[in-house]
Amino acid sequence: MRGWILLGALALAACGETTPPVRPASYVPVPTAAPAVNTPPSIVAIKGETAPKLIAQFGTPAMDVSEGSARKLQFAGPICVLDAYLYPPANGRGEQVVTWLDTRQRNGAPIDQASCVAALTKRPGVR
Repeated sequence: MRGWILLGALALAACGETTPPVRPASYVPVPTAAPAVNTPPSIVAIKGETAPKLIAQFGTPAMDVSEGSARKLQFAGPICVLDAYLYPPANGRGEQVVTWLDTRQRNGAPIDQASCVAALTKRPGVR
């Protein structure tokens, strides 16, 4: 008798469980960012720029050092220092462009790159 009760319980349990139907994933559009208004030049905008464009934006560099095919332009302001490293394109032909930036406060402490770019851009005599 005990076997029949166990068998009946298993049969009822099997009938009660159903697998929910598999639904295809629905399409969820990816939101696009609205363009920023009145934002200071971003780091993204500086990367890929040439030396003449940097000089037009930040003024005369405090330091201009070349080593081999690489060039470092340093722009210093009252708040921070920006080092822009320029290298020729991968194929070796063409004008050097910014591939790396380093920023720091005048005392050597770290500073957010965008803040430093904004501070240097707002210097007197710089457009």
